[in-house]
Amino acid sequence: MRTPLMAGNWKMFKTPADTTAFFDKFLPLVAGAAHADVAICPPFINIPAAVAATSGSNVTIGAQNCYWVNKEGAFTGEVNAPMLKAAGCTWVIIGHSERRQFFGETDATVLQRTVAALEAGLKPIVCLGELLAERESGQTNEVLKTQFLGGIAPLTPEQFAQIVIAYEPVWAIGTGKVATPEIAEDTHRAIRALVEEKFGADAAAAVRILYGGSVKPDNVAGLMAQPNIDGALVGGAALKPEDFAGVVNFK
Repeated sequence: MRTPLMAGNWKMFKTPADTTAFFDKFLPLVAGAAHADVAICPPFINIPAAVAATSGSNVTIGAQNCYWVNKEGAFTGEVNAPMLKAAGCTWVIIGHSERRQFFGETDATVLQRTVAALEAGLKPIVCLGELLAERESGQTNEVLKTQFLGGIAPLTPEQFAQIVIAYEPVWAIGTGKVATPEIAEDTHRAIRALVEEKFGADAAAAVRILYGGSVKPDNVAGLMAQPNIDGALVGGAALKPEDFAGVVNFK
């Protein structure tokens, strides 16, 4: 059985004080959530406050990105994976659609960042997903295969065993639209088939594939009922303690 991972991506929201206040309310609401792993990925500036607030709890902390060079150096504005590990992070999101859309992320840089994160001892949540136009033109599986082959397939089997995959249909992120459980399940099944083809049946059975795209308390149960959906990468609903607790406590 794959343990679900319910991960919150705060994007560019909240201050350190907001972060502490969030966890004061959130942690009691999920203290009994033994059925799933729970993670929050705040902005870089909030990581120390998040790590301090969750110490001793069942909630772990991640970052939203990392640089692909693990040594210190003249890379103004970047934060590398060893720094994130030293700050107390467990996870790091790699290749989110907003990084691809607005900041020039490519499948090649997704791979570089993933390898760097693994070398530093972080657990990458590697994102795949198609645009609305690609979905409507029937290119979803082709797009996902291209992203998989460029950004994930070159990993070694040992490296692959340490990652989580997140399927995030770009058309459903922050739009209020959500793929039906059936659509999401079909796509997750296709991703798992790509994994099996490259890394084998055991790896395909073990890897966790999250769904990301306007997940809320009122739709999470239907998504989580699907056999190939192993959790959620949650944006807007992760900003409010009660909402994200409702997602985490989907049972």
